[in-house]
Amino acid sequence: MLLENKNAVVYGGGGTIGGAVARAFAREGATVHLAGRTVSTLQRVADDIRAAGGKVEVAQVDAFEADQVDEHADSVAAGGGSLDVSFNIISHPDHMGSPAVRMSYEDFEEPVTRRLRTMWITSRAAARHMVEQGSGVILAYGGYGDPVPNYGGFQVSFGAVEAFRRTLARELGPKGIRVITLQTGGIPEGIPDERTRGAVEKSIAERTMLGRAATLADVGNAAVFAASDWSRALTGTKLNITCGSVPD
Repeated sequence: MLLENKNAVVYGGGGTIGGAVARAFAREGATVHLAGRTVSTLQRVADDIRAAGGKVEVAQVDAFEADQVDEHADSVAAGGGSLDVSFNIISHPDHMGSPAVRMSYEDFEEPVTRRLRTMWITSRAAARHMVEQGSGVILAYGGYGDPVPNYGGFQVSFGAVEAFRRTLARELGPKGIRVITLQTGGIPEGIPDERTRGAVEKSIAERTMLGRAATLADVGNAAVFAASDWSRALTGTKLNITCGSVPD
């Protein structure tokens, strides 16, 4: 098992992508700590993990509230003896559908400041314990590729997180802490509306080199690899799981 004896915190672990990553972490032996604002969605993922024989804890945590995040991180480290992986995949409101120059600045700015703020809060909380341990992995999600029109601050927000990821990797690398982004070109399985899912999947697949979109299983496997010692030489970079829609 690639993550045996590891403690992994997944903020937004009740969501589609967060749940997939949490199940993958548990499958590989980690004790998964699901954190989010809605306990019922977290509990459904926790039930799946327990049914498969995995180890999981659930906590109601608002990832925008530093005190709550710090208290939870302290609890994980104290109870499990370490905090080894931190992954922030909470949902955000995004304002799309019109050119950036026609939006209000408030609508354009909101996704940028919110994504950056919560990533800063959760990364800081994890890093305090990881520095003491001399090891750990902080995972971001999103990345960005070619600009897409009428997306407002959506891609800009991922760019801000990427800049922060680079800073973190530089500052924390000497302490044994790695920082990696999981970059996707869209996960159709994460679209709740089944009526539009097929069309979106077709649109994504047409832009890829492999002729298909990445799946939830792909994201989970990539996250496990990034969090494990198999990728111990990787930091300050991204894992490109766009199926070739964003070439490097």
